[in-house]
Amino acid sequence: MPTPRFIALDGIDGSGKSSQIGPLVMWLEHRGCRVTTCRDPGSTAAGDAIRAILLDRHDLHLAPTAEMFLYMAARAQLVQEVIRPALDRGEWVVSDRYLLANVVYQGHAGGLDPEVIRDVGGVATGGLMPDLILLLDVDLAVSAARLDRPLDKLENRGDGYRQRLRAGYLAEAARRPDVIQVIDADASVEEVGGRIRAAIAARFPELASELT
Repeated sequence: MPTPRFIALDGIDGSGKSSQIGPLVMWLEHRGCRVTTCRDPGSTAAGDAIRAILLDRHDLHLAPTAEMFLYMAARAQLVQEVIRPALDRGEWVVSDRYLLANVVYQGHAGGLDPEVIRDVGGVATGGLMPDLILLLDVDLAVSAARLDRPLDKLENRGDGYRQRLRAGYLAEAARRPDVIQVIDADASVEEVGGRIRAAIAARFPELASELT
């Protein structure tokens, strides 16, 4: 069985992360990987409760620092309950977002110091970071068109905020090209899925045979 790895998918809202996780898991399982999936924040009782406060409670106006710490609390529980145990069992972990989202949303777009967020994140996660982050990058107009549903609290922050998010993600990718792989997500679900599989196979050669 392939060595267990931790992969996170990230990107602005509407980049298509949720559509890609299911096919990616099936592809990994076809190659002999046991896979655990999760979302950040969420996937634990505490994380789901915190997620509701962060994204659904439009009546609560949180300071950026308070918002950041709530995300960190949810993530600490996620690592403790889900991610570390799965890796210890020899499973791969595929997460919908992780610490990078905090750095971008509350840092680059929200005004906090990204370095401080990284430092706090190191404490919250016990230093556990993804082996590979797949950054799904998409034009803002395309991502907005894909959000055909009621918007959560962060998605309602407007075009200026969304522009800062995309710029922040790309800045972080330029800073850590060894970990963050930018995927052009302005295409069909099938095309983007192929790009994701190719990026993973390039990083982990044991999965390279038969990309489809």
